[in-house]
Order: sequence, then C-alpha cells, then structure tokens
Amino acid sequence: MGKVITAQKRGKGAPRYIANKKGVVSISTYKLSPGRAQVIDFIDDPAHSALLVKLLLEDGSIVLLPASEGLKINEEIPILDSSTFKFGAIQKLADIPDGCPVFNIELRPGGGGVLARSSGSVAYVVSHEENGYVKLKLPSKKVKLFSENCMAIVGLAAGGGRKEKPFVRAGNKYFAMRARNKLYPTVRGLAKCAYAHPHGGKSGKTKGKPTSISRFASRGQKTGHIRSATTGKRKGKRR
Repeated sequence: MGKVITAQKRGKGAPRYIANKKGVVSISTYKLSPGRAQVIDFIDDPAHSALLVKLLLEDGSIVLLPASEGLKINEEIPILDSSTFKFGAIQKLADIPDGCPVFNIELRPGGGGVLARSSGSVAYVVSHEENGYVKLKLPSKKVKLFSENCMAIVGLAAGGGRKEKPFVRAGNKYFAMRARNKLYPTVRGLAKCAYAHPHGGKSGKTKGKPTSISRFASRGQKTGHIRSATTGKRKGKRR
C-alpha cells in the first residue's frame, strides 16, 4: 500500500509546514504620513531572521518592521521627513543621499518592502538618475533601477553575522528548525522505500527510479526534476 509522501504533505499545507508569524511586517500596510515614530519594543519572530521592531505612530497605530542595527527602546525615528536623517528612518529613495545603506526596499511605490529584509542584509544607493529613478546596488551585487517614490529604511538589517556561529550539535539545529516549523532532518528520496517516495526502491541490483518527472504527471508524483533535459554532473564536451 502506498504512503503519503512529504511533497504531498507540504502541498496540503498542514500546520507543521506553515511558519508561525507574529504579525504583518510591511511598510505599506499603513498609510504612513510625515512625522515621527517611537520604538516601544523588539520582537524575536521565528518566521523572520531579522529582529522586528514595534513602532508607535503619532496617530496611535502600531507598525511592525525589520529592525535597523543600533536602534534602542524609546528612540524616535523620522518617517518621510527629509529634514531629519538617521539610521532606522523610513524615507523615499529620492531623499536618501548617494552611498547610503538601505534595506527593506519597495519594488514599486506602495507595494511594501520586499528586498533586503533578512538579517544583516544591506543595499547601497549608487546614484540618482534624471528620469526619476534611483540606482541601487543590491546584496546580490546586482545594480537595479527603482522609482524615486519607493520607500526604504535607512541602515542595515539587525542580526548580522547570524550564520557565523555554527550549530555544532544536531539537536541545536533540530530545535532551531522546529521553531520555524521546518521539517528536519530530511531524507533523500532515493534512500527511501518504493512505497514512501517515487524515487525509492533502490536495491543491490537496481539504482531506484529516475528523478526526471513528466510535466503532465499528477501532483503527488511531481518530485525531483520536472521535465529535465539532463541531470547530474556534466561530463565531456557539450555543444
């Protein structure tokens, strides 16, 4: 009898495979107006690698954002205020000078911050173009043009150097992945039995089943390389 494989469980969307978020983290969730916001708390959210900061706006509403390096409790940060400039401020790219580090960048005006949001991420303002665009150097070293009306947070995301400390023990990695509702450890499909995975069934004489799957296969069978031309390490000359 067959067995429900991991890919089918993930596709169903069980709580085990859904991150436990503590709130909506975006700079476009609320209509921000020029003014100041006060830092009232920091939140360690398992769904985000960077520390989150809870901001109290002047109208009494609360916004969750990725924290900037160096923020403190009760500190006031400017919002859309070109007269005041400091790390942690929420500004439009048009008001940020060249060479300044930014993170949590909007891809389009009003779309919410989607770029450079993980811990330690930072992009740099390269130049302001004449046609209303700003050139940024992203963490991937790629240079991209953005509208000058896109918002971003000045500084770099908190939690830099997170990957420099090794887990050392498998138990530490297990609890870290469990806090994020991630499946750990994972077993290769080829190492499983034939009833547990489409790639399973390897024995002494056979090497299991190929990892190439047809594009027209059912959802439960679509694991591995979908409609792949070649798999594995390239050998010999390729034309």
